[in-house]
Amino acid sequence: MSDVKMNIQMVDLKTQYERLKPEIDAAVQEVLQSCAYINGPAVKSFKAHMESYLDARHVIPCANGTDALQIALMGVGLQPGDEVIVPAFTYVSTAEVIALLNLKPVMVDVDPDTFNVTADLVEAAITPKTKAVVPVNLFGQSCDLEPIMEVAKAHGLWVIEDNAQAIGADYTFKDGHTQKTGTIGHIGCTSFYPSKNLGAYGDGGALYTNDEALGQQLQMIANHGQVKRYYHDMVGVNSRLDSIQAAILDIKLAHLDEYAAARRSAANYYDQAFAGIEGLQTPARDPKSTHVFHQYTLKVANGKRDALQKHLQEAGIPNMIYYPVPLYKQKAYQQAMDQQIDYLPVTEDLCNSVISLPMHTELDEPTLAHIADQVKAFFQK
Repeated sequence: MSDVKMNIQMVDLKTQYERLKPEIDAAVQEVLQSCAYINGPAVKSFKAHMESYLDARHVIPCANGTDALQIALMGVGLQPGDEVIVPAFTYVSTAEVIALLNLKPVMVDVDPDTFNVTADLVEAAITPKTKAVVPVNLFGQSCDLEPIMEVAKAHGLWVIEDNAQAIGADYTFKDGHTQKTGTIGHIGCTSFYPSKNLGAYGDGGALYTNDEALGQQLQMIANHGQVKRYYHDMVGVNSRLDSIQAAILDIKLAHLDEYAAARRSAANYYDQAFAGIEGLQTPARDPKSTHVFHQYTLKVANGKRDALQKHLQEAGIPNMIYYPVPLYKQKAYQQAMDQQIDYLPVTEDLCNSVISLPMHTELDEPTLAHIADQVKAFFQK
């Protein structure tokens, strides 16, 4: 094991920027020269390129991923008290927007291997009040969406994909055809937070749908509920992707598949390095989905996760725990839920056992080797 100290980043945005600096700087300067800072040509160009990449009829850029989820829920006409099924193991924004709209988040457990919600778990939670489900394509891999869509159709539910961590992933249906994640549900939502696989240099988000009427509705909601200026047909919000961020994202979109390949290469290195280590589970890969590895998340058995985290921190290796607390144990959502949840076994286990290692597009072999050596050293103690 090497004793070399390295400057390792959880996400290396600086080196990624330096690779694209001439293109990005020129694109930003073009926006500055045009002074079209809001909904300018850069936004329209990015929107068109996203629609082409995703093969989606409508992409609606907005201010951030949380806004995208809120606009989606507003767009399908849910009423206060309606229930929305969400995984209990996810980031808070998924439930946050449900509570903000006076809807009821119904939190369910997840698969112990993929960490994603499944059709069986969704179906078991459906009541007469259920109106929608928000499957989260967690850590870069699609939920098994085809059976979820079948359950939703049978019960008349809306499906809003939280695709903030899996943009660029492909899902394969039983008949062999593939679709990009986020385009399978009625609406897909994503975030362009800087650390995301397709990240801006500020905040940003988008919704996408193949439903013509729904696309127009979502666009109207994001723009103060108006189609014609000063004529407001519904209560909306003010949520826009600014032109500078759109220009940056347009440059980076052309590299998104290359970025995914780099992340998969790093994940493959980790997988091989950790193969056979007792008490350490590497990320499961569902054959129905490509994995774009927004995070590389390990499961550590026997209550050793916190000790591994301490070991890595002492070695100067950044790491994160996504997520340390189940959503149903967050104080903010105790009143929002109709049901009282004391314990979901998989979610509780994951919150106590997962740890994410550095994962980004700029990881080279010496860095990966150093990280892997430190993880292996912990288990050799």
